[in-house]
Amino acid sequence: TYLAMASDCGDGHSTLKRCLGVLRDARNDSEQFAALLLVTKAVKAGELDAKTRRQIFDAIGFTFPNRLLTSRQPPAGCPEHTFQALGLTLLACFCTDPELAGHSQILNKIPTFNDILVSPCNPDSTSMIDDVYQCLSAVMATTRGPRELVTKGTVSALCQAYVNRSYGSDRALTLLLGLLAIAEVKCWQRDAPHLLAVLSKLSDDFLKTEDMTKFELCEVLPHFIPLSPPLTQDSQGCECLHRLYKGLADILGSKLSQSQRDPALKLAACLVQACGSEWIPAGSAGSKFLALLVNLACVEVRLTLEEPDPLEVEGKKEVVTACYVLIEMGIQECLREEKPQLEDVQKVQLMRIMEEAFGAVIFYLRQVKEEELQDPFIFASVRILGAWMAEETSSFKQEICDLLPFLVHYAKKLFKEGSTAARLPQPELVSAEGSGLPQDALRFLLPGFCHLTAEDRPRDILISEGAPALLCEYFLHQWEVLISEPGSPTPLTSTEMSLQTACGIFLNLVVTAPDLIRRDKTFSSLMEMLLKSLPLLLPQKDHLVLAANIATLGLMMARILASSAVLQGTQSAKEFFRAAVRFLSQAHAAQADPGSDSLAAAVSPAYMSAWADVRELWFLGMQALAGCVPLFPWLPQTILQARWLESLSELLTHVAPASVDFELVAAFQGVLVELARASEACRDVILSHHGREWANLYGMAALEQCLCEQ
Repeated sequence: TYLAMASDCGDGHSTLKRCLGVLRDARNDSEQFAALLLVTKAVKAGELDAKTRRQIFDAIGFTFPNRLLTSRQPPAGCPEHTFQALGLTLLACFCTDPELAGHSQILNKIPTFNDILVSPCNPDSTSMIDDVYQCLSAVMATTRGPRELVTKGTVSALCQAYVNRSYGSDRALTLLLGLLAIAEVKCWQRDAPHLLAVLSKLSDDFLKTEDMTKFELCEVLPHFIPLSPPLTQDSQGCECLHRLYKGLADILGSKLSQSQRDPALKLAACLVQACGSEWIPAGSAGSKFLALLVNLACVEVRLTLEEPDPLEVEGKKEVVTACYVLIEMGIQECLREEKPQLEDVQKVQLMRIMEEAFGAVIFYLRQVKEEELQDPFIFASVRILGAWMAEETSSFKQEICDLLPFLVHYAKKLFKEGSTAARLPQPELVSAEGSGLPQDALRFLLPGFCHLTAEDRPRDILISEGAPALLCEYFLHQWEVLISEPGSPTPLTSTEMSLQTACGIFLNLVVTAPDLIRRDKTFSSLMEMLLKSLPLLLPQKDHLVLAANIATLGLMMARILASSAVLQGTQSAKEFFRAAVRFLSQAHAAQADPGSDSLAAAVSPAYMSAWADVRELWFLGMQALAGCVPLFPWLPQTILQARWLESLSELLTHVAPASVDFELVAAFQGVLVELARASEACRDVILSHHGREWANLYGMAALEQCLCEQ
């Protein structure tokens, strides 16, 4: 009876109600199966509303579909997967209810869904695959779904379905795009080989196709280019990159409409973010392509920003942001000296073209209103301008000075909001990609500010706009971030680099604006933090450059803030100076001279790798320490306790005088003279270690005279 009803259901709803009753009251599987045929026919017809679908679930539950999925023996005369197909149809029906789609009974079927996707497909099983894709799409829309799909192997199954061009492969690609958007890092960590196979297929299609599909692939490909692991580390990845380069060279070397050019520029920017310029081959063709990319990006920026129409800019923000990435690569390549991609003539041309683009960026930023400051495009524009200011300060001096109040205000606003947001409890995320916290604009402006604080007019503007107080607060915040990071971060973290650059700004202010250091209370707080931080930092060998910055800055500020209470022989002050002396005293050692039998003074092995970054700071630190000795009566005793005078005497006694250059002799003499003048005990130690002899030997006339005085 029910089989007959299934073949001609007419309106269906009244019959469906009777079938649901049978499903509830069935005396055996045959009756339940017969009624089920009618139910599934109505489900497939898509005629059911949400209420009816819920009634089906209430009548059937998960038990019967589970039995159908595990049944291996089909009814006589039916296709092999009849029971499985019925079970999947019911689950697909249930999944239209978001609450059911996230149910554990659905989530634990994910391996079954995966198996069906990777199994050989015949004409009778296409409806099963449709139902599987419907279930997977519904699961992905739930809160737990993406995590469950990634951990249960769905990424691998979808990749295989797409690469094999199985039935429904377009839907497999759509689901992959969704999962990568939510949990890219986890997907690549678990299934890199399968995702690489998809990228290989896509890049091959991208290179070979000659129709509009090529431009459609420009939109898809960025989702399959991971930031980690780098594609350049894998031979298959390198092959993909080469195909993408050749495909993009074909596109961008042709006459294009805007709708065709924009996706190509965005794909190129994505490759630059992931691989820098490594995906562009060396040689004439590669350098021309690189120059073309940067040129096109600059033209796009100028066209969009020089005479900005609000509506037009709104529609172009994504592609202009991509152009910023390409321009930043252009800056780096123009400055690159080792194995440069560009010839000198190309560099000169590109610098001029980029300068024009930055004129447009500055013009645009001057039009920004207060209510627009949250726009990510403003952040991208400030970031790229920061990259230019970090390297090129000779152009647009007046325009940059005019823009500085806006830049300080913008950086301050984002920093304050970021500090507040960081203190709020954050919701659990499916993945760690993107915390949703406000961006750190100061990080990208610091190098430019470091250049500008060395010049009178921009420095005065920065001071009048409150930048020093902001930078002190930012420095304190970044220090807290650094000490909360586990282990010794290698390579250099952005936090540590920001701290180093901020030290450079403060050093400029110490030299050029000492009155500001004296009167601004925020520098007293900074001094207090420096006293505490150096003893913690110095024992960690991976932080030597930052330790050098903090030691030198602290010593130079101590000369200005000598009357500050925190420097009056306090425990923290003594620990800081002990650490500073340790940093200065351990920089040089006696080593065997390969050209002779004698010893030579050389940079200590522990300092050698960082000496290019530390050298100037070390000499400044020695000069500052010499200046501190007469200001702090307790300091000579601290230096005596460190036994630096003994080790320095031993060094100068045993090495060949010719191995100690004049600059190093002058640095040692500066400190020794001040110690001999300030402390009888220090003078006695120097004399007892043959100070007069080696002072004469090294031409330290001032020290020799001081030691001869009664």
